[in-house]
Amino acid sequence: MIAAFPQAMPVEGLLGGLLIGLSAAIMLLGNGRIAGVSGLAARATGLGTGSAPRGMALAFIIGLPLGAAVIALLLGGVEIRYPASIWPIVVGGLFVGYGTRLGSGCTSGHGVCGMSRLSLRSITATLLFMASGIATVALMRAGGLL
Repeated sequence: MIAAFPQAMPVEGLLGGLLIGLSAAIMLLGNGRIAGVSGLAARATGLGTGSAPRGMALAFIIGLPLGAAVIALLLGGVEIRYPASIWPIVVGGLFVGYGTRLGSGCTSGHGVCGMSRLSLRSITATLLFMASGIATVALMRAGGLL
């Protein structure tokens, strides 16, 4: 446990990061496709026309919560806290969706796959994601929402 982050779970975070990297590598090396979750979600729901086959996109998107459920069963439940109001989550989700569309990808596509390929566009997008996240948390803490 880290003093500044009493609820931090560094081992679980490390394992999760390794599994995300492994799945992205398997998808890229095995299928020649980028494991961008936003693009796969759009393809799975029929909202996008990405190059991944729809069955592959569905399997990947369905596997995400199933993998989390398996880990929760193996390691025990995870404490989840939400703001008292649903509106910060709804507004945040809309901003994330808009930003993902505007940036042509999300953190998994740009942050994991794009940065590993030294893509300048992905490095820029990931830096903007991180700066936006830090600013959002600071504003929510200042507003008493966290």
